[in-house]
Amino acid sequence: MKQSMFIARLRGYVRIQIRGNGCERLINPMMEKSFSIWDIQATEDGKLELNIMIKDFFKLKPLLKRTGCRVHVLERYGLPFFMERLGRRKVFLGGIAAFIIGIYILTSLVWQITVEGNDRISEAEILQAASKQGIHVYQWKFRLKKAEDLSRDIQGMLPGTAWVGVEIRGTHITIKVVEATIPDRQELKNPRNLVAAKNALVTEILSDKGKPMVKPNTYVKKGDVLISGTIGDEQNSQVVVASGKVRGIVWYTSRIESPLTKTYKAYTGESTNRNYMVFGTRALQVSGYGKLGYEHFETIPERKTLAWRSFTLPIGWLHEKVMEVEVVEEPIDPAIAKKTGLEQARAKLLAAAGPDARLAGEKILHEKSENGKIYIDVHFEVEENIAEEQPIVIRGE
Repeated sequence: MKQSMFIARLRGYVRIQIRGNGCERLINPMMEKSFSIWDIQATEDGKLELNIMIKDFFKLKPLLKRTGCRVHVLERYGLPFFMERLGRRKVFLGGIAAFIIGIYILTSLVWQITVEGNDRISEAEILQAASKQGIHVYQWKFRLKKAEDLSRDIQGMLPGTAWVGVEIRGTHITIKVVEATIPDRQELKNPRNLVAAKNALVTEILSDKGKPMVKPNTYVKKGDVLISGTIGDEQNSQVVVASGKVRGIVWYTSRIESPLTKTYKAYTGESTNRNYMVFGTRALQVSGYGKLGYEHFETIPERKTLAWRSFTLPIGWLHEKVMEVEVVEEPIDPAIAKKTGLEQARAKLLAAAGPDARLAGEKILHEKSENGKIYIDVHFEVEENIAEEQPIVIRGE
């Protein structure tokens, strides 16, 4: 009676050879006793080969005695024989066990922590609060509290947050932060003057509140009152919050250095590969040994991590492509170097002067080329906002 191959391999079977005169006479008795046999073949020298289940193989002895035949086992198949062979290979079996235990240990630890959503609160501050709740690299996951409890406790330690969420995915923990909204700083309401922040030539003055103290085309020094917060006369005066707009020309002298050569890297086409097995934060090199013969090179890494659905294992593969580069120096036309240096100086100056600043004029004072660079001294005139606040101190009589 033929069994399905799956059941046969699960229970185990053997391929046997029956020898002796009239060995084919064994077939009928085996069929009568419901032996599981199949794939019966007669050989040219009068022998008989067939497959038989293990449990039926051990019932053959009485039939063999009755017919005077002998049996020889040719092949063994199925799970019982595999387990027997595995049991004899203790080192191999121990390696499999160690691998399974290692995987379990590696997946039971926290290997990576990331912070999302923070702006004003530093990442270091958030990680410090998380560490006090037990969240840190190499921590056992089973020692951590529930995610909702961790979220609540971390938020309690960070007063600047409106909400904190902790998400545990495999060996990776993500801390998501929503910062509390801070009200805009209230405008200064105490009495004040507007004074000059820099030495300048006033070009425009518009007073919304307060008394203008200067006119256009007036030179002012740093600290001079531009719009006074004291209005009225000596007999009847009051102080207010002076406000308005005052613009003026401010003078700057800049020293510009611009290189006369451009250095960049170019690939030569030569490259080599290095491969690593990665275990958490450690890597074991498996190929690409030896000293690199490149004076200059760039490394392009590509890492792959074992993952199943949303579960990421701290085991992976790192491939590095090391590409040789050569340093190329290209001369720059002095006129282009000068133009580039001036453009950079203008942009830097206007960015520091404020969003409403504009370049009113410039004059090159001195220019020279030395040591592969061009040096330029430039006098700039910038029109910008020159007013700043100065509180008015009211003394009691």
